[in-house]
Amino acid sequence: MASESSPLLAYRLLGEEGGLPPNGAGGPGAASARKLSTFLGVVVPTVLSMFSIVVFLRIGFVVGHAGLLQALAMLLVAYIILALTVLSVCAIATNGAVRGGGAYFMISRTLGPEVGGSIGLMFYLANVCGCAVSLLGLVESVLDVFGADVTDSSALRVLPQGYGWNLLYGSVLLGLVGSVCTLGAGLYARASFLTFLLVSGSLASVLVSFVAVGPRNVLLPPRPGTNSSAGSPRSGHFTGFNSSTLKDNLGAGYAEDYTTGAMMTFASVFAVLFNGCTGIMAGANMSGELKDPSRAIPLGTIVAVAYTFFIYILLFFLSSFTCDRTLLREDYGFFRAISLWPPLVLVGVYATALSASMSSLIGASRILHALAQDDLFGIILAPAKVVSGGGNPWGAVLYSWGLVQLVLLAGKLNTLAAVVTVFYLVAYAAVDLSCLSLEWASAPNFRPTFSLFSWHTCLLGVASCLLMMFLISPGAAGGSLLLMGLLSALLTARGGPSSWGYVSQALLFHQVRKYLLRLDVRKEHVKFWRPQLLLLVGNPRSALPLLRLANQLKKGGLYVLGHVTLGDLDSLPADPVQPQYGAWLSLVDLAQVKAFVDLTLSPSVRQGAQHLLRISGLGGMKPNTLVLGFYDDAPAQDHFLTDPAFSEAGGATPALSSLFPPPRAPGSPRALSAQDYVATVADALKMNKNVVLARACGALPAERLGRGACGAPHRVDVWPLNLLRPRGGPGYVDVCGLFLLQMATILGMVPAWHSAQLRIFLCLRPGEAPGAAEGRLRALLTQLRIRAEVQEVAWGEGEGASGQEEEGDFVNGGRGDAEALALAGSANALVRAQQARGAAAGAGAPARGEDGPATALTFLYLPRPPADPARYPAYLGLLEALSRDLGPALLVHGVTPVTCTDL
Repeated sequence: MASESSPLLAYRLLGEEGGLPPNGAGGPGAASARKLSTFLGVVVPTVLSMFSIVVFLRIGFVVGHAGLLQALAMLLVAYIILALTVLSVCAIATNGAVRGGGAYFMISRTLGPEVGGSIGLMFYLANVCGCAVSLLGLVESVLDVFGADVTDSSALRVLPQGYGWNLLYGSVLLGLVGSVCTLGAGLYARASFLTFLLVSGSLASVLVSFVAVGPRNVLLPPRPGTNSSAGSPRSGHFTGFNSSTLKDNLGAGYAEDYTTGAMMTFASVFAVLFNGCTGIMAGANMSGELKDPSRAIPLGTIVAVAYTFFIYILLFFLSSFTCDRTLLREDYGFFRAISLWPPLVLVGVYATALSASMSSLIGASRILHALAQDDLFGIILAPAKVVSGGGNPWGAVLYSWGLVQLVLLAGKLNTLAAVVTVFYLVAYAAVDLSCLSLEWASAPNFRPTFSLFSWHTCLLGVASCLLMMFLISPGAAGGSLLLMGLLSALLTARGGPSSWGYVSQALLFHQVRKYLLRLDVRKEHVKFWRPQLLLLVGNPRSALPLLRLANQLKKGGLYVLGHVTLGDLDSLPADPVQPQYGAWLSLVDLAQVKAFVDLTLSPSVRQGAQHLLRISGLGGMKPNTLVLGFYDDAPAQDHFLTDPAFSEAGGATPALSSLFPPPRAPGSPRALSAQDYVATVADALKMNKNVVLARACGALPAERLGRGACGAPHRVDVWPLNLLRPRGGPGYVDVCGLFLLQMATILGMVPAWHSAQLRIFLCLRPGEAPGAAEGRLRALLTQLRIRAEVQEVAWGEGEGASGQEEEGDFVNGGRGDAEALALAGSANALVRAQQARGAAAGAGAPARGEDGPATALTFLYLPRPPADPARYPAYLGLLEALSRDLGPALLVHGVTPVTCTDL
């Protein structure tokens, strides 16, 4: 629960501008770093990223192959996909303070560090590779005009070419881009604005040229690998506005790409178009430098998307009206040929490529800085934490500059273009998924001021991004998802911060609440019964083996660790129970048990146990079985000192050591008296709860309490008869006897107990012929699908003829305490004698001696406590005599039907 001095409340009340830095603390220059407006920080970089080089060099490619109608359809589909993600971005950005990191910050603070960190790293790599691709594209564009090896007669041929020269040109351009980004977001914004002006001027000249230039023939560039001097030169036609030209360009005309020779299809053309307009996160990546990111990101991104969509539509129409199919398909740079001033088109091409590389590099550096601040990948990203006095993360910029330089060494990156786009789409899908999760979780604190979205748009956005990934490159899509899974597994194993808030917890709460309401107790059926345990623990140091044994007995049911703190809230300044939950939850984690924790404050342990039995759980998930440790004088062991999970360095944390002191010394006073202990058992039975008393669980073989299968030979003995009432009772099919069989069978389903041999002891009544009762019991076990060895033993011979017992009594009516104690001792001797003997192969088979498997655990029938509370101490003495020196034993009394022979 958040305290009143939480950072969020302090931030809101003090009205700090711009929010907190990623690590939640102030830093040098944190306030001054936020200085970009909506236009310079979001609109300009987003427009330039969405235009990229496609707007100048691929308009003819798309319209020439797909035709105007299909091109418009492609553009509409692409922008619908992008718009769905934009709606999700706007919703998340207006739901609170957005810090540095853009999409990574949004995803990680919603889906958690594992998914957020993995997608953030992939988004970072996409920006790094995208920067390299833009620079190499810029180098190729420059060399197409100024390269020494160009065959075009109009080329200037002043720049030498080759791998080394190309790498040099790319490195020089990268140095220019890196210098701008290293000097800060302010210089980047000014450089971007200048680039924006150049691109806008170039586009304006192109638009004017469509109207001002008259019809002309345009010489087409030679196809790669052909001799340009052979045959007559080919030409396309710029017709000006002509309805016949528009009619010819309406339909699709897919043909071979003149640059690669590959046959174009709808999917391949769509992939090229979509690759060019995936820069919608360029403004969000600048979230750490924006004055008001919650306002600037939605407004600026929507304006940029609408503006680029309008420009693309206009260029598609103008190209279809004025250029024939040959010109569109055979010369992707036809804008220069029809321009009033061709050099201005070149300026636009170079400016868009340069701006895209700058946007990718600075976006990558901001994502990397946020990743480093969150310390998800350890020391490997430590250099990226360095910031300047003005708050510029120049360490992350240099780190990213170095990675881009490494990528440039690979030369041409055409094969990585699809991978880059797929990585972007993974991030977009994650943003949609984040918004979808928040909407489905119905969290009260998710109330964005931007309301033009719904879970339908989010779900459609996720599906469309995934579909587009596999449409562009199935291999890259599958590889990206595999990489995301591996990174998530790495971050899960490494552990991450728990203070971000996980939407998974909100979703689980929402679903669990819904299903708990549907878990109607009126529809319960014995076929699907399972134990739901409440284990009362005084000090876990001495109860650790029992805590693990109860975890094995639950069989997928509810398991609650209950503890009663003695006290009266009226006389205390604060509730002492609430601060204890953290230590108890740490105990559950270290012990590796699947349990809930329920603590209460009460004047007595008995009253606290009643509280927990009544209020633990919800709806149909409430404890039906109370588990208690045995009440005896055996010295308590400190299992924290011997258990590997707690004894290893760092296992027993200071919180555990302070809350759970060393076990009670022999002779020291107890928090629970013998009278109240038996009364607690009686209370549970009155409340129709099953009861399990566990004795000497500390002697259980360590391998039987583990999580894996165990091959050591052991036995589990079950005595489904009240040994203190040998003449009474309805036999072996009463509710309590069947409950013992069920609990022993459940334990055998646990991997650690698979190899244990189950033995059921059948006590013959006086005068009863051997074999008859055994046959009936075997038939019952067959119906119940329980595999066990049945052994008959004589018990109860010579007892008095009276078989009438008073309801609630534990020995034959009229028997004195001394005689009852002697009977319990005899029963104990019988059980110990059977433990000492080897497991028999069947009725009448010879015993194998004491070299057979040892008994690991004994299940005994727990008699009901007497009706008279004055006899509780005598009852406890009988239980002590009955279970003395038996080793680990569970005394069980069941009150609810648990087995069914029907399908």
